[in-house]
Amino acid sequence: MSDLDEALKYALSLDARDRAALPERLLASLEELPEEEAERLWAEEAQRRLENYRAGRAGAVRAEEVHEKAERLFR
Repeated sequence: MSDLDEALKYALSLDARDRAALPERLLASLEELPEEEAERLWAEEAQRRLENYRAGRAGAVRAEEVHEKAERLFR
């Protein structure tokens, strides 16, 4: 079992209040990354998404559709 699997198993055993607080704290910890590390991680994520798109495991949405949906959500 990987460290991630073990952490997830433990996180899922927490009470609801602690489970709700966990994502916020994890995301906040990413804000503390050095800029170079953050850029590297985003580049890896972009590459992963591109590979999924090219392999047919992910679709694309036109930018206009994304913009229109965002406009509707934030009215």
